[in-house]
Amino acid sequence: MTELNQQPTSTTPFPHEMILKWAEERPNDVYLTQPIHREIKEFTFFEVADQALSLVTALRGLGLNPRDKVALLSKNCAEWFICDLALMLGDYVSVPIFPTAGSDTIEHCLTHSEAKAIIVGKLDDATATLEVLEKHSHLTSIALPYDSAPKCQYDFNALVDSHQPSTERPQHHDDTLMSLVYTSGTSGLPKGAMLTYGGFAWCASKIVEHIGLQGDDRLFSYLPLAHITERVYVFGTSVLGGVPTSFAENLDTFIDDVKAHKPTLFISVPRLWTVFQQRILEKMPQRKLSLLLAIPILNNIVRKKIIAGLGLEHARVLGCGSAPISPSLLHWYRSVGMNITEAWGMTETFAYSTINYPFRADKIGTVGAVGPGVDIRIADDQEIMVRGKGLFAGYYKNDEATQESFDNEGWLHTGDIGSLDDEGYLSIEGRKKDTFKTAKGKFVSPVPIEKKIFEHSRVEMMCLIGLGLPAPILLVIPHSFKNFDRARYERKTVKIINQINDGLESHAKIKGVLMVKEPWSIENNILTPTLKIKRHVLEKKYHDVGANWPKDKFIVWEE
Repeated sequence: MTELNQQPTSTTPFPHEMILKWAEERPNDVYLTQPIHREIKEFTFFEVADQALSLVTALRGLGLNPRDKVALLSKNCAEWFICDLALMLGDYVSVPIFPTAGSDTIEHCLTHSEAKAIIVGKLDDATATLEVLEKHSHLTSIALPYDSAPKCQYDFNALVDSHQPSTERPQHHDDTLMSLVYTSGTSGLPKGAMLTYGGFAWCASKIVEHIGLQGDDRLFSYLPLAHITERVYVFGTSVLGGVPTSFAENLDTFIDDVKAHKPTLFISVPRLWTVFQQRILEKMPQRKLSLLLAIPILNNIVRKKIIAGLGLEHARVLGCGSAPISPSLLHWYRSVGMNITEAWGMTETFAYSTINYPFRADKIGTVGAVGPGVDIRIADDQEIMVRGKGLFAGYYKNDEATQESFDNEGWLHTGDIGSLDDEGYLSIEGRKKDTFKTAKGKFVSPVPIEKKIFEHSRVEMMCLIGLGLPAPILLVIPHSFKNFDRARYERKTVKIINQINDGLESHAKIKGVLMVKEPWSIENNILTPTLKIKRHVLEKKYHDVGANWPKDKFIVWEE
């Protein structure tokens, strides 16, 4: 059994305490920048605190009592931050819901949490939300000031403008419940993770200390705030460190909004780093890019142009988390002058466990070293175990799942399997639940195989399935690029898979590759809101295809 320990330090002030501190010490400094109809709306620290406290008074007037659950359903915006702080200042329990969630998920989160109110804001599609609001008319509903927000009983601006700031100052403790964050549900209904003030503040403060905030730092918030990574790494660090933060108006304006703010700290997810790479290569094909990077006089000019094209020329820390990323993609970004720090965590650890910072290129392929104050060990069955002050308090209304999550020494069963190298850098090798048994009765661990394929191929997404099948089959979303040559793509795929198969045991060898026609998305229920693939959904959908794979074909294109 491998174990690695680092000792935790003292706690830190809570976010709602810090916004009051900044409002007093830096009242006129701009904290939040929100583009609306291509005009910039700025919120100073004083205005953020003032609106949050006014909302507390308004919520009290609407009959909401301390410890009531209040849901937050919106894309990222300045008011999301303000509402989150208001719920802390009013001693409410926040229940963030993904803005892409379907009606079933929204209803589950609301009813399971017993929410008394919901605050709704920017949405790409309000259909599911409206359906649930009509069904639960007893819920107090408040609309944030955006055109895409559905009509609610109350208007955020009207409530804030018509109420005086609250003078209440609740006394929270480390073990006070702050939020119910529902997991993304890769294997079923989301579970409500109980997150405390102490855990949240401790993890955010550790990130602040580890990265070392600077006076001119700027953050950009666009990954879903309902997900713990954005909530801790961006919201948490911004309010604890008093760091100016900006938002995107929409997907079409995203790059322009990043360029306007020029963040120094920028976090993304593998899917979006892949999209950025595709856009770069569409303008400058790899062969041309490699040629230019090989010329000493031009390579720095080319790199600067690429980085500035993303609005990241001032970024001193680039991050990636939430899902596995291909090491080859990280090496590619390094070749164009961008060192992307990978980190690993989960909702149950407030997204904070390991981080490759300061960045080390020789550790690409790992998710970094154990963070200060975190204990990690590898159990005999290779499961990663975590212990520290930054752990969740259990699952809401689910004592059985809570008890299964911890051993009698307080170690959290993460469900991930992995290994630590001799310098304490962690490699993730998959989920225990991802392992499947083929019809031959042999177990296959798909993630290590997928990682090898990612290293040698250019695919949009992939998933290896094989539960109950004669042999594993690989599902692939091919990259879409200009002048696509299907026959050439097939030849390259066959070559890569044959190479991978040569290193696999007979029961794990890939029998065939299905080129999937429809991209996987949140909308078609293949991806979670954090863009993780629901393997069990694909196993069910393509079971018959795998069971009846044609003997004379290795690659099949879905019609």
